[in-house]
Amino acid sequence: QVQLVESGGGLVQAGDSLRLSCAASGRTFNIYAVGWFRQAPGKEREFVAAINWSGGNVDYSDSVKGRFTISRDNAKNTVSLQMNSLKPEDAASYHCAARTRWNWPRDANMYDYWGQGTQVTVSS
Repeated sequence: QVQLVESGGGLVQAGDSLRLSCAASGRTFNIYAVGWFRQAPGKEREFVAAINWSGGNVDYSDSVKGRFTISRDNAKNTVSLQMNSLKPEDAASYHCAARTRWNWPRDANMYDYWGQGTQVTVSS
């Protein structure tokens, strides 16, 4: 089993930055990739970014590319999401998810473990 806990959410103004963290515990040696997803009220869950746990390969959705940066710290078993130039449309509940098999897909159904999420609110 792998446990994931997100932190770092909050209320910011448009143009501000936030840094989200995803702390993994348990059988972390099984993790191959970690993804960030978000879901706003009344909307479907959306892929944000993903990273390969050991190799550092990354992927971003077009809506956040150039503004968000995903990174990992293997020693601390954490994955961070640096979010710059935030927009009101970035407001959502952000969740990290871990995958124990090869690849870092955009499909949320391909991930095995999920955190409870952290709320990001962006005022205009």
